[in-house]
Amino acid sequence: MELTEKTMQVLKNYATINPNIVITEGNVIKTVSEAKNVLSSVELDVTFPQTFGIYELSEFLSVLSLVDSPRLKFEDTYVLVTDNAGRSRIKYFYSDIDMLTTPSKDIIMPETEVKFTLDSATLSSIKRAASVLGHTEMSVTASDGVVSLSVIDNNDRTSNVYSIDVDGVFAEEKFNFIFNISNLKMVDGDYEVGISKKLISHFVNKENGIEYWCALEKSSTYGE
Repeated sequence: MELTEKTMQVLKNYATINPNIVITEGNVIKTVSEAKNVLSSVELDVTFPQTFGIYELSEFLSVLSLVDSPRLKFEDTYVLVTDNAGRSRIKYFYSDIDMLTTPSKDIIMPETEVKFTLDSATLSSIKRAASVLGHTEMSVTASDGVVSLSVIDNNDRTSNVYSIDVDGVFAEEKFNFIFNISNLKMVDGDYEVGISKKLISHFVNKENGIEYWCALEKSSTYGE
């Protein structure tokens, strides 16, 4: 078995969300952050023949980089990684699944109060602004028919603010939805975003279909 570019991209991204992962038999993989505030799921273009656990996903990815064009053969207790010529071999043992953090159930997304498109350039701008200003939060508000994303310090009303407008639709009620920017660990791309007043959001990549569900901060408000 060879891992495709999409699969490698997803695994590298998932390593930033949670250091370990349980890959189940089939072509759908999921991960959840250790704090259980970010969950992701994606349908891949490869099919895994069995369920197995990896305790340190970044290490596993580094192991794959040790050989050219790695090929994987899954055994009962380990995966055998070989190069294209079969000269190099790495025996990488699975981890006990019971010791790993895995999604306990799927999220049923409630009705959303605001929807907008978040393109790659806008998300990059938000992260750059957060780094420059030293802020950790992003607020989502709306006025005059426009959705605004702002990089803020919610504890200091006199702090500097970076804002950028995006196309979207939203409810008539006033809202101020707050994200921790460190939770926005998405694969690069453009996303359709929906946010519910129940403090859960849904990001769907428009190109490869990867989905993320991110919890909002408790300081978020709706209808106040």
